[in-house]
Amino acid sequence: MIYKPADNQLMLNRELGLLEFNRRVFAQAEDTGNPLLERLKFLCIVSSNLDEFFEVRVAWLKENIRQYPTRLLPEGLTPQQAFELLAREAHDVVERQYRLFREVMLPALADEGIHFLRRSLWNEAQRAWVKDYFFRELMPVLTPIGLDPSHPFPRILNKSLNFIIELEGRDAFGRNAEMAIVQAPRILPRFVKMPKEISGVEHGFVFLSSVLHAHVDELFVGMNALGCYQFRVTRDSDLSVDDDDIKDLRAALEGELSQRPFGDAVRLEVADNCPKHLQDFLRQQFGLGEIDVYRVGGPVNLVRLMQVPDQVDRPDLKFEPFMPGIPLELRKQPDVFAAISRGDILLHHPFQSFTPVIDFLQQAATDPNVVAIKMTIYRTGSESALMDALVEAAARGKEVTVVVELMARFDEEANINWAAKLERAGAHVVYGVYGYKTHAKMLLAVRREDGKLRRYAHVGTGNYHPRTSKLYTDFGLMTANEEITSDVNDVFMQLTGLGLAGNHLRLWQAPFTLQPNIIKALDREILNARAGRKAVVIAKMNALLEPTVIEKLYEASQAGVTIHLIVRGVCALRPGMPGLSENIKVRSIIGRFLEHHRVFYFYNDGAEDVYLSSADWMGRNLFRRIEIAFPVLAPKVKRRVIRESLRPYLVDNAQAWEMLSDGRYRRKSARSGKRRNAQASLLAELGAKQRT
Repeated sequence: MIYKPADNQLMLNRELGLLEFNRRVFAQAEDTGNPLLERLKFLCIVSSNLDEFFEVRVAWLKENIRQYPTRLLPEGLTPQQAFELLAREAHDVVERQYRLFREVMLPALADEGIHFLRRSLWNEAQRAWVKDYFFRELMPVLTPIGLDPSHPFPRILNKSLNFIIELEGRDAFGRNAEMAIVQAPRILPRFVKMPKEISGVEHGFVFLSSVLHAHVDELFVGMNALGCYQFRVTRDSDLSVDDDDIKDLRAALEGELSQRPFGDAVRLEVADNCPKHLQDFLRQQFGLGEIDVYRVGGPVNLVRLMQVPDQVDRPDLKFEPFMPGIPLELRKQPDVFAAISRGDILLHHPFQSFTPVIDFLQQAATDPNVVAIKMTIYRTGSESALMDALVEAAARGKEVTVVVELMARFDEEANINWAAKLERAGAHVVYGVYGYKTHAKMLLAVRREDGKLRRYAHVGTGNYHPRTSKLYTDFGLMTANEEITSDVNDVFMQLTGLGLAGNHLRLWQAPFTLQPNIIKALDREILNARAGRKAVVIAKMNALLEPTVIEKLYEASQAGVTIHLIVRGVCALRPGMPGLSENIKVRSIIGRFLEHHRVFYFYNDGAEDVYLSSADWMGRNLFRRIEIAFPVLAPKVKRRVIRESLRPYLVDNAQAWEMLSDGRYRRKSARSGKRRNAQASLLAELGAKQRT
C-alpha cells in the first residue's frame, strides 16, 4: 500500500520516502544479476536501515504524536496519520524481506553448499556437536531470569537477541514460575559454523537460537519448557543533552550514552510461532501497540548474517574485487605537497584510493616544515591511521587543532575516545559550536616554504573514514588555491574561536551562506530561462527535503529551467507535475556502492559552475549544521567532476530508478541498445587493474 498524496500537495512524506528507498535496496537482494552472497548483504542492509529508521525516524514521529498531535507535517498529515501509513508500509517491507530469505535465499545458498542446518533435521553427530557447543560456549554465559514477584521483567537492551520461555512445574524452592527471559550475550555470534566433517556440507551453519532451543530445558532443571521464542526490541536511540545547564558537552554526552540502550521502545519483533498471549505480554511490558509488533519468519536480526560472506570462501558468489586507482599526478610525484603545488588534485572514491589522504596527513605529521594541522572529525571509526597521524603530529610538537563532532549519531563513543587520546598527546581539541553539528570535511596543513607560510587543504564530500571510502562514492579535492585555503582557515577560526561570520571568498557555508547561495544560483537560472537563454540545473545528493529550496525548484521548472536531480534516498519534491514540475526529473541510483557525493551544477550562461559539498538539501544541513560547499575551479578537474559524477548517472539504465510524481519509483531498464552502468564504467575507467 502506498501513500497517495492529493494533487495539490507539494511535499511528499519523509518517512514513506525512506521506506521507498529501502524497497529499492531490497530490489538489489531480489536481483539475480547480482552475486548470491552480495544479494544476502543487500538483504542485511535493508534490516540495518530499518533498525536506524525505527530508532530515529519512528521514534521522532512517536514523540510528535505525544507532544504535538494536531500539528501538521510538511506534507499535510498529522503525526498519527503519518505513523499509521508508514507502519503499514514497514510491515509490508518486512514481510517481503523474510519471504525472500526463506523461499529464495536459503534454497539458493543450499544449492551452493551453504546450509543453515535446521534443528529438526540434525543427525546424531550434529546433535552431539551442538550439545558440546552449548555446554562449552553458551551455558556458562547465560543468565536465565524467571519472572515472579522477586524477579521482575528485566531491562532489555536495544536490539539485543532475547528469548521468552513458557514453563510448567515447580523449581527447587517450590516456585511456580510460568515464564522466563533469557538474554543472548552479545559477545557470542548469532550463528556458528559447524565443522565440515560434522555438517556433511562445504559450509554448514547453526543459528545460536537453534542451539538454545535444543537445550533450553538444561536451564530450568526439573521444569518443563513448553516453548522458547525469539524476540527483539528496538528503542529510541537519539541522544538529547539538556542545554539549559550544560558546562561540559563531553561529560554530558558520556552520561547520556550509558542510557541509550534503554530508550523508549518503538518496535517489537517476535518469532512468527510465538503464541499470542506471550506476544501480548511482551508488548505490554514495552508499552507498545499491536501495530508496533512485527512477526518474522526467521532470525529476528538479519543484520548479523552480514558476516556470512566473510566466512565463505566463494569469490564466484561475490562482486569481483578491484584495486582502486591512484591519480596520475600522485603516481608521478609521491611527495603530496609537491604534487598539490602543481595544481588541484581530485580523488574519486572508491574508484580511486583513499590512501593519498592518509599520505597527506602522515607526511604533514612528519614533515619538519609543516608547523600546523587543522582537521574536522565527524566519523572516522574506532581504529584510524588518520587519527594516529594527528597524535604523532601533536607528539612532535606541531600545532594540531581537531574539531571533533561529539554528536555524530552512533559514533559518539569512538569520537569521545579519540578526543581524549588527542588531548593527551597535546592537540587542541574543540567540539565545534554547540547546537550545530560540524559536518564539514576539512583538513588544512600550514607549511613553511622559502620563508613564507603556505596552506594546503583537503576538502571532501565524505567522512575521513578509510573503511567507508571503499564503499561510498565521494569526492576529495586537494588544493593549495589561496582563496579556498584562506576560506577553510576562516571556518576553522570560526569553529575554535568567537566572532561574527566572515564573508568567504569562495566557500558557501551553512548555516550562513549555503542556502542563500543555492537560491541565488537557482534565481540566476530562472532569469536566464525567462530571457530565452539555456538554463540547466543538475544536482546530486542523498536527500532533498528543504521546503524553500523545493519551492524554488518548482519556480525554476515553471520558468523553463531544465532540472535533473539525482537523489539517492528520500525526495520530498514531486517531479513531472503539469504546471508545477514538468521540467524536473528525479532519479535514484542503487548499486554496489552507496552513492554519497553531493554535486551541484548550474549552467550559468555557459560558465558551468560546479560545487562539491558535504551537505544535502535538507533543513538540518542548511540551517543546523556547519557545512561547506566548495567550487571546482580548475577547468580540467571540473570536466572530470561533470564527466564522472553527472553524465554517467543521467544515462544509467542498469541501476537507476525514475521517481514518479506520487513518490513511487520505476526501475529503468535497457530494453534495447547499450546497457549503461555508471559505477561499473567508473571502475573500468579509474581502477588500477584496468590501467595496468
